[in-house]
Amino acid sequence: MATIEEILQLETIEKDIYRGHAHPSHLQRTFGGQVAGQALVSATKTVDARFVVHSLHGYFLRGGNPEEPTVYLVDRIRDGRSFCTRRVTAVQDGMAIFTMSASFHVQDQGFEHQDKMPSVPDPEDLVDVLTAQDRKAMSPFREWENFDVRIVPDDQLVRSRDLAAQQRVWFRYRHQLPDEPVFHICTLAYMSDMTLLGSAKVAHPDEDAQAASLDHAMWFLRPFRADEWLLYDQTSPSAGGGRALTQGRIYDRNGVMVAAVTQEGLARTGRKLPADQHAKRES
Repeated sequence: MATIEEILQLETIEKDIYRGHAHPSHLQRTFGGQVAGQALVSATKTVDARFVVHSLHGYFLRGGNPEEPTVYLVDRIRDGRSFCTRRVTAVQDGMAIFTMSASFHVQDQGFEHQDKMPSVPDPEDLVDVLTAQDRKAMSPFREWENFDVRIVPDDQLVRSRDLAAQQRVWFRYRHQLPDEPVFHICTLAYMSDMTLLGSAKVAHPDEDAQAASLDHAMWFLRPFRADEWLLYDQTSPSAGGGRALTQGRIYDRNGVMVAAVTQEGLARTGRKLPADQHAKRES
């Protein structure tokens, strides 16, 4: 599989126009995290280095073809003294497959607080999903062989009785990455789409549902490295009407909250698609 460095390497076609190349994939649709990560890379290329991305909001419009490159069109919505805003449209075959707004900030001084990281086993005490006996059936995880993903087993999960569905996952990139903070941010944008929709499924283990990412929002809160262990604390507070809402808080090994994610996904029962979490979105 391609490395994250290869995935996030974009070609400049023209001012504010970039191309992300196709890479080998086990999925029938382009992985949503790849589109989001590449879109964020294209946005960062148009912003002065003193601005750091602090949030993104995206919509998955159509399933991408993993065998075709994707073109990213960047609109410079605003350039202010403290904030910059960019809008990115990802295009294949002349049609938009993803659209995203990203906001950048110069960083200011202010008060601080954060929720405490939940109690979980150390990642070294958990099983790497790629060493599991049934890994051949776990096609999304074969897509992520360069990532170390370790799901906290149900019998080791400290649950809250007030939450409908919960899942916790340790993950990291397996190999050392460049030191540039923006590269780790774009890598985490890719990673944030991994396993999150699965948090809705844990409350319905016997349901056969059609799943697809519909939208994705992310906030980058504090510095981190994507090649060091990060805990993805995931919940699904609601599901209904064929859709599921999922949320995630991401902590580093020291318990520092570094990012937060919200995603809504298709959770339609009665119709089955291949095991691909990023099937074509239907109207």
